[in-house]
Amino acid sequence: MRTNRSVPPCTVIPVLIYPDPSAAAEWLSAAFGFTVRLRIANHRIQMRAGEGCFTIAEGDVVPNHSHIVQVRVDDARVHCERARQHGAIILTEPTDHMYGERQYNAQDFHGHHWDFTQTIADVEPESWGGISVAL
Repeated sequence: MRTNRSVPPCTVIPVLIYPDPSAAAEWLSAAFGFTVRLRIANHRIQMRAGEGCFTIAEGDVVPNHSHIVQVRVDDARVHCERARQHGAIILTEPTDHMYGERQYNAQDFHGHHWDFTQTIADVEPESWGGISVAL
């Protein structure tokens, strides 16, 4: 596969719509710790989320909550408090799950839903009802 420095190296690149991409990038950086990768005029901004990426595009589409963007973090509790301090609506507090993840859910200032996950244990999927599939 060819690479292009104008496009993030991620395989899947979600695109989230906000009325003001610059304001969105500023808020998402402050609240969730994402960083700007590339600005494209005033209507599109590529963001880094750890090893992942997503794009902010300008538009007036209201989020319909048919999606949740999941992001891995080092410490879900600390991350949750940072998000709360910057005005994120915490939908679920950090919770430890049987599948080895500590997760919380938040809604950003425009209504997009985010799921932040921290690995706390290496758990065999069969121990909680999952099924391992060979790749």
